[in-house]
Amino acid sequence: MAASASAGSRHFKIFAAADGFGEPLKDAVVAHLRAHPSVADVVDLGVDKYYAAAAAVARGVSSSAPDPALESRGVVVCGTGAGVTIFANKYPGVYATHCSSAADAVNTRSINACNVLALSGMATPPEAAFAIADAWLATPFRAPCPASGDAPWPEDIQKFLDAAPGEMASIPEGPAAPPAPDSACAICCLRKGMEFEPVDIMPGGEMRIVRESPTSAYVRFKAGSVEPAHHHTFGHDLVVIKGKKKVWNLTKKESYGLVDGDFLFTPAGDVHRVKYLEDTEFFIRWDGHWDIFLDEDLETARNAIDAELGVVDSEK
Repeated sequence: MAASASAGSRHFKIFAAADGFGEPLKDAVVAHLRAHPSVADVVDLGVDKYYAAAAAVARGVSSSAPDPALESRGVVVCGTGAGVTIFANKYPGVYATHCSSAADAVNTRSINACNVLALSGMATPPEAAFAIADAWLATPFRAPCPASGDAPWPEDIQKFLDAAPGEMASIPEGPAAPPAPDSACAICCLRKGMEFEPVDIMPGGEMRIVRESPTSAYVRFKAGSVEPAHHHTFGHDLVVIKGKKKVWNLTKKESYGLVDGDFLFTPAGDVHRVKYLEDTEFFIRWDGHWDIFLDEDLETARNAIDAELGVVDSEK
C-alpha cells in the first residue's frame, strides 16, 4: 500500500475467525468492522481450533486476487493471540502480527505491511480492540509511526522499506534448503555409533541386539555371504535399510528379492536360507527371544544357492 494513499481512499474485505477463547472478542470486532466506513465486506468464518481458524483466514487473504479497489485482510483471535499468529504466518503473502495496543498496530502496518491482525481474547477488551483495528485500517505502509517518532522515516529506512515487500515475497521461491545432515529416522539414529558382534555361525554377518524378548536387532552382512537353511522358534519381520538380498522360504517354496525399504515377515518355524548380493543392513524383530536352529551346513547351502541362481541365470 503506497504511503501517500489516504485512509478514506482504501476499502477492505476482512476475513475473520477465532477459537473458543477468542469468540466473544471476534464477534464484537466483526460487528465493529461491519459498521466501519472503509470496510466493504466482512467474511465471518466462525469458530474452530486456533490453528484451523488461523488457517481459514490466512487462506482467504493469501488466495485473494489483487484488487486496487478492495484490499483483503484478516482478523484472527485466540486466547493469547500467539497461536493464531504462528499458523496464519505459514501461508504465503500473509504477514500476521499480534497487537495489544493501537501503537502496535500503527507500527506493524508502517514497518511490516501487516495484513492479518491477531488479537488476544483473554487480555484485550472490546473497546481496546476497536481502537487497534481502527489504527490498523487507517495506517499505510511506511507511514510515520511511534517507532519513527511519528516523523517520516529517514531516507535509508525508506529505501529498505521500498525493497522489503518484493524481497519478502521472494523468500519461498529461493533455493531449496540443503538436506539436514542428520536423519530423523529412529532406526538410522540408532545405527550411528553402534558396535556389532560377529555372528559366528553365519560368516560375513554381524549383529547388535538392541532389545530382548520381544527381540529387535540391527544386522549387517557382507556381499556374497550366505545364511544356511535355518528356522526360529518365533516369527520375525525385517526391513532392509540398504543393500540387496534374496530369501528362499523352503517351507513355502517361495523366494523373495529384497532391496532398500522392502519388508518381509517369516512365520515361526519356516525354514529359509539367504544370499546377500550386496553389502546389506536391515532391522529385524522377533516375536519373542532370539534363537536359531540350522537345518543344513554352509557348504550345502552354497551349493543349493549356486544351483538355484545358475538355473535363473540360464533362463534370462
